[in-house]
Amino acid sequence: MSEAAEQIFATLKQSAQSGAPLYLQLRKSIEDAVNRGLIGPGDALPSERDIASKADISRVTVRKAVQDLVKGGILVQRHGSGTFVAPRMERVEQSLSRLTSFTEDMARRGMAVRSAWLDRGLYAPSPDEMMVLGLSSNELVARVARLRIANDTPLAIERAALSASVLPDPAAIGSSLYAALETTGHRPVRAVQRISAANLGDDDARLLEVPPGIAALHIERISYLASGKVIEFTRSIYRGDAYDFVAELRLSGPGEEGRP
Repeated sequence: MSEAAEQIFATLKQSAQSGAPLYLQLRKSIEDAVNRGLIGPGDALPSERDIASKADISRVTVRKAVQDLVKGGILVQRHGSGTFVAPRMERVEQSLSRLTSFTEDMARRGMAVRSAWLDRGLYAPSPDEMMVLGLSSNELVARVARLRIANDTPLAIERAALSASVLPDPAAIGSSLYAALETTGHRPVRAVQRISAANLGDDDARLLEVPPGIAALHIERISYLASGKVIEFTRSIYRGDAYDFVAELRLSGPGEEGRP
């Protein structure tokens, strides 16, 4: 039996008297072993058969515990290779008080940034895009969708929409949308963001390399020019295990409450 299995079963014995269902006991023992560093990122777990045999439980019970841990991002399964401890994700903090591009934000952290294009084109606008961007039905909308990757880890899916009059050639964008907008005098100066919890569907989970259904952050952003005109409507999905959004709050002084 492998050293990893010995470590798992040592913690399993400690929780065996808890009275909890067997799959929960096994899940806890594996999670404890990971959290204590007994088995580290990239380490392989014993096979279902080995775990079931050593713990004297059914393979169905083992499978349920492992699937729970995969959904929770503790373990990853690779087809034909087995089950492994997931890589530790270095969390990224992003301030909610500054309007920056993903490229600029990651570059300040010294992270290597790249994007995988999912879509760049001109389309008839959706009702939401018409309403937010102030477009008529006979105008076109430029859509730019990218998978944002930092240090080879996919972190976010960004889907931006702008009037085609502002971005007539989406295919000409380089590494930064905001840099392209700045060259034409259309870089936004402020934005309103709405952040909500979401569970990833199959397609987005595949792109972000996480299990379907895992928690994520859905962010809808409307960006404005200095004139007050809406310039950008973006809907993004960020990995919940990798991103923290941070806001600084200040106590209002006397007479300031209610000021715009």
